[in-house]
Amino acid sequence: MKGNVNIVNRKVKFEYHFIETFIVGLKLQGSEVKAISNSMISMVDTYCYFKNGELFVKGMNVTSNNVTYSHEPSRERKILMKKKELRKLEKELINGLTIIPYRVFRNASGLIKMEIVLAKGKNLYDKRNSLKEKDINREMMRGL
Repeated sequence: MKGNVNIVNRKVKFEYHFIETFIVGLKLQGSEVKAISNSMISMVDTYCYFKNGELFVKGMNVTSNNVTYSHEPSRERKILMKKKELRKLEKELINGLTIIPYRVFRNASGLIKMEIVLAKGKNLYDKRNSLKEKDINREMMRGL
């Protein structure tokens, strides 16, 4: 097992209000697991969508390692969840919410997992408030 894997899409916290988080599995090929272990992954502009009652992640770019058996870098990857949770998420999407991949990590037993977030988009004034709070916290930490 390689080192710890913890890739975070930091832009998501700025763009969305988190409502609920889920830890899910991913259906990956062998070369993708090796590339993710080497942190060769980009999660910019990724999103999740339903197709035939199954949840897929699109836009996640896993760079190949130039090996003989490689994968397509930006293919859709199936998310592995229980059916009960999938139905719950599908109902929430009707209410104007969205599902965004937030973090890819290796759990304690060595499996690659993803943290997805049920979220609602922020308005412009919410984003300004987030920046203001961040600046205030930074100034307070400097003062200490």
